[in-house]
Formats: sequence, structure tokens, C-alpha cells
Amino acid sequence: MIKETKNYGIPEEKLELLALAQRELAEKVVERPLDVSEVETVAAVDVSYRGDLARSAFALCSFSECEILKTKTLETGVSAPYIPTHFFLRETRPILLVIRDEEYDVLLVEGHGRAHPRGYGLASHIGILTGRPTVGVAKRPLRGVSQDLWRRVGKAYVSVGHLIDLESAAEIVERLLDGGYPRPMRIADRLSKVRK
Repeated sequence: MIKETKNYGIPEEKLELLALAQRELAEKVVERPLDVSEVETVAAVDVSYRGDLARSAFALCSFSECEILKTKTLETGVSAPYIPTHFFLRETRPILLVIRDEEYDVLLVEGHGRAHPRGYGLASHIGILTGRPTVGVAKRPLRGVSQDLWRRVGKAYVSVGHLIDLESAAEIVERLLDGGYPRPMRIADRLSKVRK
């Protein structure tokens, strides 16, 4: 008999395989300094939910003045339940759809990157899939994660997604702070919650 995890409706064996895949993918994450002086644009992406609909929002800003260059939203069906530490299952599709064909130097992702129990959160997953520098920006740290893997910048908890190091990620977020949170992220967050 296949045992299902409480409330999630996903077999425990499948979650164990996904956790193993996260650990293996974590080894592909590249941490390296990014020349912040060459960054011209920073984008942010966030997703909110209402019933069976996911609304993803993309905000593109100049760096570091954060002049808004473009915003975009997209709605799609929800394809996975919310499962703690397996956030990428739910958020990857809406994010990839809204950032498709968009150009940016760095992408801020609402969620964690390296600062994850398996070293591979949503920001790292999006970075691996896109091959672009990504930064995890979260409202709180996850339990059991070393403080060496994140930096508190304003009210945000910043971590490496992919193709960047923690120092560069923290500097980018710090230069975009607006009320304690990076402005592109605030814009994406607000847009994701606006319904027609």
C-alpha cells in the first residue's frame, strides 16, 4: 500500500524521490561573484493563488535607480499543491510562463535558493532551468538552514539562486531596497495579487 503524506495527497515515496532529486540538482548550482557594475536590469517574479488559479507577475527595473521598464501578469491553472520545501513543484510553471522571452541581467525570485534544507529552493531551480543569475528573496528563513546560506538585507532574507554569490546577491538587493524590501519584488508581489 502506498502511504500518502498528510493533507498533500502525494505518495511519500514520490516526495522522497523529489527530495533526492533536489539534493542532486543542488550540486549543479554555480556560486560565483557577479560584476554588479555590469548589471543594467533586474527583474522580479512572484506568484499568488486564488482557488485553482495561479497569477504570476513579472516586473523589470533599471539597476539601480529601479525605473520601471516593464510589467506583465499571467494566469494559469494550479498544477500542484503547496508542499513545504517542495515549493518548486507549484511555482515553476507559472514563473517560467511569465518570464518566457524576457530579457534581464538578474532575476529576483520570491522564495529561497541555497538557503533550503536540501540546498535547492525555488530560486535555484529557476536559475538552473533558465541558465540566468537568480537570487532568492524571502520574508523569513527556513528552519534548520545554516545562517551562512542567507543574508538579512532590510526585511528580506537573501540567498544564492544560481550564477551569483551571496555577496553580489546581497549588494543587488540592498541597492534596490524600498521600505525594507527590494522595489522590483514589491511591485511583482502587488501585481500578482491584483485581480480584474
